[in-house]
Amino acid sequence: MAMLEHLKPDYAHNMRIVGHSDQGGRSDGVQVMVSGGYAYIGHVFSGGFSVVDVRDPANPKFVRHVPQPFGTWSQHLQTNGDLLLVVNMKDMLRDENVNAGEYYSGSIAGKVDVSASNRGYSAGMRVFDITDRANPREIGFMPLDGLGVHRIWYEGGRWAYVSALPPGFTDDIFIVVDMADPTNPVPVSRLWLPGMNAAAGETPNWDPKYRYALHHAIIKGDLACGAWRDGGMTTIDISDRYNPKLLAHRNFAPPFAGGTHNTLPLIDRGLLVVVEEAVFDNCEDGIKRNWIFDIRNPANPISISTLPIPGEIDYAMKGGQFGPHNIHENRAESFQSSEILFVTYQNAGLRVYDIRDPFRPQEIAALVPPAPTRMMDYRPNRPKVIDTTDVFVDEKGLIYCTDSNAGLYILEMDKL
Repeated sequence: MAMLEHLKPDYAHNMRIVGHSDQGGRSDGVQVMVSGGYAYIGHVFSGGFSVVDVRDPANPKFVRHVPQPFGTWSQHLQTNGDLLLVVNMKDMLRDENVNAGEYYSGSIAGKVDVSASNRGYSAGMRVFDITDRANPREIGFMPLDGLGVHRIWYEGGRWAYVSALPPGFTDDIFIVVDMADPTNPVPVSRLWLPGMNAAAGETPNWDPKYRYALHHAIIKGDLACGAWRDGGMTTIDISDRYNPKLLAHRNFAPPFAGGTHNTLPLIDRGLLVVVEEAVFDNCEDGIKRNWIFDIRNPANPISISTLPIPGEIDYAMKGGQFGPHNIHENRAESFQSSEILFVTYQNAGLRVYDIRDPFRPQEIAALVPPAPTRMMDYRPNRPKVIDTTDVFVDEKGLIYCTDSNAGLYILEMDKL
C-alpha cells in the first residue's frame, strides 16, 4: 500500500483504494468497461479510448490508446464477449458556438448543423473485435447522419440500442440496431417523445429552456427504460424490435431539477432506479437526486423514495459539480445485484447504497479520491477538484471508477 500513500482519499467509509492508473497520461475518463482483465475507457478531452491491463488490480498497466477521427467524441463504449462498441459523435467541446450552458439548456439541434455528419467529425458507431483483449481491431462501422451516437446499450446477441440525433429531430432519440452482422450494424426502428420530430411538423409542448433528449436506455428483456434528461423517464415495450411502443412517461422537472441520466430496472424486484446528472458547478442547476420507482406495472411507474444525499461536508460549496452522474448498470459479465447500488457523485466521489428496504435506502460505503494532480479539462478556470464520472463493478466485486481529470481508480469495499 506504500505506493498509494499519495492517493490517500479525502474521505473513505468501508472502502479503500486498491490501484490507480493515469491511463498513459490521458487521465480524463468517462465510461469504463472491463472485459477479460482489461479496462476500456472512453475520453472526453483526449479523444479516442484507452486500454488498461487490470489483471493485477494493484498495478494496472496502460496498454494503448486507440484514436478516433478528429473532432469526434468517443467517450461512451460497451463490451460484451469479444465485441467492443464505441460511439462516434461531434465533439461538442470543439464547437465554438456551444458552451456547457447551451449544451445542457434547450434542444441541441438548433445550435449545431446536424446535417453536416461528415464535415469535420465522424457520426455513428464503431465495432471492434477484442478477441485479443490488448489489441482492439476495428471490424465494422455504422454511419448515422446527424450529430452522431451519444451512448450505447449492448449485452450481446442480435440487438443494440443507441441514443442519437438524426436530422429532422430536436434532440437525441431511441434507436434499435440490428447486430446480426457485427461488421454491418443496421438501424431498424426509432422512438421519440411527442414533439421531437420537427421534420414531421411536431412542435414541443415544453419550456424551450429544458433539454428533452434521450441520454440512453437500459434494456432488460423486452422492457427498455429511457432517461430523457429534462424530459424525465419512460418505459418502452420492445417485444417487437421493429416497432417499439411507449408504455409510460413520467417527468418531475419542474418542480425538481431534471437532468435524468440513467434508468436502471431491477426486474426481479419490480423496481427502477432513476439517476439524475449534475451538470453545473456549485449546484447552479439545483440539487440532483437518485429516485426509486415501483414498476411492477411498467405502464404505471410510481416514485417511492430517494437515496440519501452525501453530507459529510458541504459538497455544494467544494467547487465543481456536486451530484450524481452514473450508476453501475448491472450489465452482463459484471457484478449483479438488485439490492446494492454503486453511484458516482462527482466531487463527492463514489457512493454505495443498500436498498433491501426500497422505502428506506441507506448509504453503506463511500470513497472520495484526492484532488487531481493536473487538469485534463482544457476549458478556462476549471476548479481543481475530483470529478468521479463512471463506475463499473466486476464479477469479483472490484470497483473501477473513472475521473474526468484524475485517471482510473480501482477500489474495494471492506464488506460487500
